[in-house]
Amino acid sequence: QVQLVESGGGLVQAGGSLRLSCAASGSIFSINAMDWFRQAPGKQRELVAAITSGGSTNYADSVKGRFTISRDNAKNTVYLQMNSLKPEDTAVYYCNAEFGWGARARTDFDSWGQGTQVTVSS
Repeated sequence: QVQLVESGGGLVQAGGSLRLSCAASGSIFSINAMDWFRQAPGKQRELVAAITSGGSTNYADSVKGRFTISRDNAKNTVYLQMNSLKPEDTAVYYCNAEFGWGARARTDFDSWGQGTQVTVSS
C-alpha cells in the first residue's frame, strides 16, 4: 500500500503564491508518475498536473504558465508551486501516485482523505 499526505495549503490573496507538498510512503518502489488533483465545491475532481519519475510533466490548460509540478525522488515527495493564484483555484488539493502498470494509489471509489485546502480571496 501507498500512503499520501498533502500539506502547504492556506489562504492567500489573488496574485499570491503557495507551494504544496505531498509525501508518499509505503510501497513506493512501484511508483512511476505522481500528480495533483483538485476539487472545488460542487464540482468534479480534476487533474491539475502530473510528473513522471523521469521528470516529464503535463498540466491542465487552466494552470499552464502559473503552476509548476516537481518531485524529489529521493524523498518520495511531489510539489506543486502555484503562482499568480486566482479565486477559481480555490479547492481542496489532493495528490496521487501512478504505478508502473498504470493503476493509481487512489481511485474514484476510494476515500482521498482531507487533502489540503487552498483558498484564494479577491
